[in-house]
Amino acid sequence: MGILNVTPDSFSDGGRYLDFSDAVGHGEQMAAEGADLIDVGGESTRPGAERVDAATEIARVVDVVAALAERDLTVSIDTTRAAVAAAAIDAGASVVNDVSGGLADPDMASVVADREVRWILMHWRGHSSDMQRLAHYENVVADVKAELEDRVEAALDSGVDRSKLILDPGIGFAKSAAHNWQLSARLDEFVGLGFPVLFASSRKSYLGKLLSDEGGKPRPVGQREAATLATSVLAFEAGAWGVRVHDVAGTADAREVWMATRNAA
Repeated sequence: MGILNVTPDSFSDGGRYLDFSDAVGHGEQMAAEGADLIDVGGESTRPGAERVDAATEIARVVDVVAALAERDLTVSIDTTRAAVAAAAIDAGASVVNDVSGGLADPDMASVVADREVRWILMHWRGHSSDMQRLAHYENVVADVKAELEDRVEAALDSGVDRSKLILDPGIGFAKSAAHNWQLSARLDEFVGLGFPVLFASSRKSYLGKLLSDEGGKPRPVGQREAATLATSVLAFEAGAWGVRVHDVAGTADAREVWMATRNAA
């Protein structure tokens, strides 16, 4: 899954693809590099980000989604709002990547069910502005699994087809670095729940923290690709359905090496 943020304030590439032509061109480039899915987002979900209104979000994403779909690319819409999801689906998106797992908008389940698209349910406890204060768990793996299973049950009760659901443990969302490492180490347990699992670690702050310099300064965002590739390979090994990344070409190469090794074994 290649990340296409059409936002001014995303933590890694905010502002780079606000222009329509730049956004569509980047989506095409990622597809050429090996992305199976282009994930278009119009609202930043970085820690501390402030929300934009639905009209702004729709204006940012709909034309880009439509242009990519017209080029026969598979597109997902990264949103927590039902209205944005509906507009993007009508424009050609076939997957809803909902970082709130359906909690932010009670109408999301009916949009997904009515339009029969796939729905990525991420583990979530609150909006970006204050989510980190909610990073408290008795057992992070058990708690996240249980909360995701609650979201699955809510989706099924709303008429969503079980085969349309994909789970995401929510790396970095209401999680400390230690929580992220525990979830990564036990990703196979999420795969064991019986749903496809998306793993999304690309360039996130816990990787920068791990690679801090001698003075304790985190590795800059743009220098976290090798670390991200390592997490992607570990996710493949754990059985992940997909990885959400900025560096599609590098990830595609890493996947080929992993697959060749697995095939030889």
